[in-house]
Amino acid sequence: MHIAVFSQYHTNPDCPATSRHYSLLRHIARTHRVTLLTTRTWEQQRLTQHYTWLPEGVEMRAAQVPYRNTMGVAQRGLAFAHYAAYAVREGLRIDKPDVIWGISTPLTAAWAAAQVARWRRVPWVFEVQDLWPAFPIAMGAVPRFAWSELHKMEHKLYHQAQAIMTLSPDMTDYVKALGNIAKSPWPFNTSKVHTSLNGTDLDLAAFATEDAVMKLRQELGLTKQRVVLYAGTFGRANAIPMLVQAAEQLAAIDANTVWLFMGHGFYEPLVRAAAARCAAIRLVAPQPRYAVFAWFRLADVSVVSFLNLPVLDSNSPAKLYDSLAVSTPVIVTNEGWTKRLVEQHACGWYVPADDTQALVTQLTQLFAQPEQLLQAGERGRALAIEQFDRGKIATAVQVTLEQAARSA
Repeated sequence: MHIAVFSQYHTNPDCPATSRHYSLLRHIARTHRVTLLTTRTWEQQRLTQHYTWLPEGVEMRAAQVPYRNTMGVAQRGLAFAHYAAYAVREGLRIDKPDVIWGISTPLTAAWAAAQVARWRRVPWVFEVQDLWPAFPIAMGAVPRFAWSELHKMEHKLYHQAQAIMTLSPDMTDYVKALGNIAKSPWPFNTSKVHTSLNGTDLDLAAFATEDAVMKLRQELGLTKQRVVLYAGTFGRANAIPMLVQAAEQLAAIDANTVWLFMGHGFYEPLVRAAAARCAAIRLVAPQPRYAVFAWFRLADVSVVSFLNLPVLDSNSPAKLYDSLAVSTPVIVTNEGWTKRLVEQHACGWYVPADDTQALVTQLTQLFAQPEQLLQAGERGRALAIEQFDRGKIATAVQVTLEQAARSA
């Protein structure tokens, strides 16, 4: 079977990114022909050269489309449009696929997949990584005059797709609610919507051995300190100012805890300035995918933070899965499914996204009960093995694509 994959951003384990689709494509390409239509955005940001850029068996067509987290709305829009135009053109040139896999974000990548699927008369599967356009609208990144047209595009794409995969249960509920709207011009059967969690790479997590972590502790001079880790984008949606405030407040009452902020993005200058004035805060450069697990295991607890916006409650952050995979419990700041998950499985805790003092208090209480942290971490590790293994997730995604192709 020939599968065409429309994904604007391809990464591999040499990149400071989650590399979800590298893992999924590696599995699927063992038994199917795969053509990936993407860009070279991340290829130029590789930190190491330990892995091949593409999994074995994957063919690539890639456009030169610059993209940076610091881009403004207009620049991002141009990048999205550039890739969509390229993907449509190349999608009509490649050998006819049996099924197309369209991956959003951005929504324009899924739109391109839908157009090629329609013109080539093949089914397509829509993977929803973020709720677009709800997320950028909530963040003020979309001018109001464009809201209506983007929502129409979203609804129509859900209607056209043979199957829909979302990355969290709350995303699934959101999409199904749209399918149940009475008198919608684009109705769809909600049975085609299901959840495919972001997941984690347990094979890479295995590299985070005790020896690797001890070596890292010695290099950082953290042999006796407790560690709180935030690893990810310093984006506008990630409540970074609240974390910095919490780190400084905790430092005033606890000299034995160090905060590591690993990543880059919009708030990097804020974190850098805080690290310069507060010894308890350290800014860590982004790490390759395969190396990040040792940093998570180094930490006593990690923080998965987002602003207090309902649309962000549905997020499926890679750092949640990666932390639990190496037995490090998490603190989440959203009231959605991640709160329910960590509380149900007792592998983490919730604090409100806008309550700095609550975060400081929670950490203080946890550090006074180290056994509680250890037990929560063990439960998180068991949960990751049971539900978050990308090997198992890849098998389920492959079945979805095969079923879509057969049902055409």
